[in-house]
Amino acid sequence: MIYHRDIRIEFNHCDPAGIVFYPRYFEMLNSVVENFFRDVAKHPFEAMMLDDTGVPTARTEVTFTAPSRLGEVLDWRLAVARLGRAALDLTVEAWGADQRRLTAEITVVHIKTGRPKAWPEAVRARIAQFAETKDEP
Repeated sequence: MIYHRDIRIEFNHCDPAGIVFYPRYFEMLNSVVENFFRDVAKHPFEAMMLDDTGVPTARTEVTFTAPSRLGEVLDWRLAVARLGRAALDLTVEAWGADQRRLTAEITVVHIKTGRPKAWPEAVRARIAQFAETKDEP
């Protein structure tokens, strides 16, 4: 299954030429991941912080394929590539006007007090169910 989140490109995302300044894409990537945990895993970041847990990014690899401009709305698409004991590999794409703008491969690790910790069973089950459901090619 693919998780979707639309993000409009705002002035604060852009350089003086009116295109997205590449570090801002990383902020948007984080927003997509954070909202995936809230909406799908039912494990919001604010609850994790109260429990001294988190899902820091361990790896990010991004390929930029086309610029995005002020005012465009990007369709961010997140797919679960692999669910490990404490790690989660994600593939995220941003699309605008029928053109892919970037592809990111991200690994996050579930931690407690700075050490890897197995996913809570309920969270793992929700992520696994999302990953196993195929509704798009």
